[in-house]
Amino acid sequence: MTSESQGPLLGVRVVELAAQGPAPFCGMMLSDMGADVVRIDRPNAAMQRELGILERGRRSVMLDLKSPSERQAALGLIAKADILIEGYRPGVMERLGLGPDVALGINPTLVYGRMTGWGQSGPIAPKGGHDLNYVAMSGALHMIGPKERPMSPLNLVGDYGGGGTFLTMGVLAALVHARRTGQGQVVDASMIDGISTLMAANYGSLASGRLVEEREANGLNGSSPWGNVYRCSDGHFIAFQAYEPQFYREMLSGLGLGDDPLFEPQHDAAVWPEQRARIAAVVETRSRAEWTEHFADSDACFSPVLTMSEAQRHPHMRARDAFQLSDDMLQPAPAPRFSATPGAIAGPQRPAGADQQEVFRSWNVAEPKEAVR
Repeated sequence: MTSESQGPLLGVRVVELAAQGPAPFCGMMLSDMGADVVRIDRPNAAMQRELGILERGRRSVMLDLKSPSERQAALGLIAKADILIEGYRPGVMERLGLGPDVALGINPTLVYGRMTGWGQSGPIAPKGGHDLNYVAMSGALHMIGPKERPMSPLNLVGDYGGGGTFLTMGVLAALVHARRTGQGQVVDASMIDGISTLMAANYGSLASGRLVEEREANGLNGSSPWGNVYRCSDGHFIAFQAYEPQFYREMLSGLGLGDDPLFEPQHDAAVWPEQRARIAAVVETRSRAEWTEHFADSDACFSPVLTMSEAQRHPHMRARDAFQLSDDMLQPAPAPRFSATPGAIAGPQRPAGADQQEVFRSWNVAEPKEAVR
């Protein structure tokens, strides 16, 4: 998009049909890795779009996909693309005349990435939904939160973990196949599938009888004393995840509980409530800052629970440039990191249609006259 564009996907062309949530997240990641991502905005949605981090790094054209000439212009871009990503309900792209059969018919090597909540098939595939619905249906939400009720894990698990990340992985895997064989394909990425895959280890524990289907009843969902969050004297929190025996001993030593016989059985769930209460009483004697300093040189798998603003300022984050200033906004740096072909933020989100003429000219595609707004 700019002279800063670089990364392992340099030279890869992507058409992104403007959507919400996981599809734009995929577009951001592809752009951060160097792809030339062009977003097709629709006129009736242009004024609703907020400028922000999620849609950074791509150029925008504005096309009315119900107009024959503007739809033809979109097909012109698709014909030149390596990857297409869309986040509409099943059947919408087909009704617009931009479905996989049409797109692959004009571009047989195209990777056609489809992002939905429920998938392209199944009894509830056409129904509406949002992140929390898919997390709920996957079995994940039931296991997250306090014993009294499930708690939403932001939209990290559905939109971005089970959705956008899996779409990104899928289209890049299909791109490798397309370049090896000359054969494009459709990538059906759904949040319900992705979240279920994220839950693979938990479903494995369920099948083996090692997991109890309750909140705060397993080592990793708030029951164990060694994998928990504790309130400090100043109202802030700290977290331990001292699963391995050596880390567990280090945690107990740092808390002054290393010689307490109560903590000899690490994995006896019957004594976990008493162990948690004992640790909580100790943690409440100091502030978060005091505990952070106390455990600074420890291997107890300890962390202060930081706010987002605090995370941006943390020395470790600063040392790694985990947040970068771009467009007067401190934002997460591209990830993952590449030693030979580092990615970069290719620029801020562009207003809808801001790059109309430049995109059609650089991709050598005819621009419909009525699209010049």
